[in-house]
Amino acid sequence: MGRNARKRRSPLAVRAVAASAALAIGGGGLVWANFYASAHEKNNTQNSTKAATSQVATIDCPDVGQQLTSVPDKARGEVDGELATLDQQITEAYQRLATTRDAQTRDASFVQNAVLQPLKDRRANIIDRIQLEITRVGGTAPDSLDGLAPCTGQSVELPQTNDGEGGDAQGQTGDGQETASPAPGDEAGADAGADAGADAGGDAGGEDAGGDDAGATPPVSNGPVAADFQDITAAQGNAQLGVGANGLAANGRSGSKGTFSTKCGTNGNDNHNTDNVIVAPGVTNGAHHLHDYVGNQNNDAFASDADLAAADTTCQNQGDKSSYFWPVLRLQDGTQDFDQNNAGGGTEGNVGKILQPVQAQLKFVGNKRGKVVAMPSALRIITGDAKAFVNGNANANVNWSCTGFENKVQLEDKYPICPEGSDVVRTTNFQSCWDGQNIDSANHRTHVAFVQADGTCANGFKAIPQLQVRLVYDVPAPTIENGTVVNPYAVDSFPENLHKPITDHNDFINFFSANTMNKLVKCINTGKRCQ
Repeated sequence: MGRNARKRRSPLAVRAVAASAALAIGGGGLVWANFYASAHEKNNTQNSTKAATSQVATIDCPDVGQQLTSVPDKARGEVDGELATLDQQITEAYQRLATTRDAQTRDASFVQNAVLQPLKDRRANIIDRIQLEITRVGGTAPDSLDGLAPCTGQSVELPQTNDGEGGDAQGQTGDGQETASPAPGDEAGADAGADAGADAGGDAGGEDAGGDDAGATPPVSNGPVAADFQDITAAQGNAQLGVGANGLAANGRSGSKGTFSTKCGTNGNDNHNTDNVIVAPGVTNGAHHLHDYVGNQNNDAFASDADLAAADTTCQNQGDKSSYFWPVLRLQDGTQDFDQNNAGGGTEGNVGKILQPVQAQLKFVGNKRGKVVAMPSALRIITGDAKAFVNGNANANVNWSCTGFENKVQLEDKYPICPEGSDVVRTTNFQSCWDGQNIDSANHRTHVAFVQADGTCANGFKAIPQLQVRLVYDVPAPTIENGTVVNPYAVDSFPENLHKPITDHNDFINFFSANTMNKLVKCINTGKRCQ
């Protein structure tokens, strides 16, 4: 199954982008950028975030896309677009939640009435459209979709700044606040937004919105918190890299023992965007977070297979035009980067200095039970889950460690604090079993799988070369002071996932030339080490 050039999204998607832009705070500043900048400037110290008491901190919505294991090709484009709209709705609702803390303390029903119920209504409309698109072309929509509209509020620790300027337990600093605007034409969202604005604005009456009204509550940071970090020297050894249920290493001391390494750089040319051509083709800012790209240089939401095949590549081996991309890592030290005012960047909680890897090692390995077959051109693989914090860890695939500790400790739900002279390491093993037919699937997962514990592929799947990505970063070590993490770092994430380490993920689209892919397979199957 191939992919054609994607047309741009309908006016509905344009409307969603406009709604995202409306989330900006008045006066040119942005929700998250202003929050961190304010903390930095008032303290004149390095940025810190502090764990607060538990409250409704984020929104947990069922992942509709994961339920769509079969969507007719004729409906795939429209369904992908509607799924992207669901993500946009969650982003808007999350930001409404984060910018109305004052109102929430005064009204116990505020979150349900002003955030969750309007979100449910909007989601129900989009889910109906998804069902119609599938049935319109002769498909059958899963019955389970009907129950996926409601979302819940999830209570977790919230990070806050320590301003020292009369703030209360909710992080008050005296800065003004405006609430997120609903999408135009959405009456439920508009009513909720109006209620939120009235409550969150308090007695200010709106005339000083965005000003210095005493008693207004600023937006709350969306992570990480101190509990998201682990001193690697104090962690219990587990040496689990490649032996967990997810991310299982395919290779071993038998079978196809060769390797093929490809050198594609560390994104020194700053090729970034917030699209995801796999999950949200044709939708600008479909990822809601920023990606690093190495290899293929033409990867955005509107790239067709033909565009990708004809693109330039940063790989030394020009036979490799594959696309390798992952969420950027940022240092939250109070500084901002180029996207502080952009959707997917500062407007959605992805703040701080973007860190470029000092190493990006891309290696393909074999299968410990037998030979591998060539990957098909344009094969797409996503590993890990960008929404794992709210989805659960069924699809999580995370390995965090430090140089010098990789064979001792691998962390799944913590960022490592590395000792002096040691660097942060993100390692990912991709799925290495393929169904033998499809380059993608409706939920972007079921056409590939991890090997079983014995190294075999189940369900008649074929063993393919396993991509292993190792990213190394020189990161100033955060410190934990009285429950506060100072100078945290974190991966970009969907805003409602609070920058949790479990949300790390990685993406690959195969565009090796036929000759180079054949060489790769031959090297692996004959036990050689090639590049």
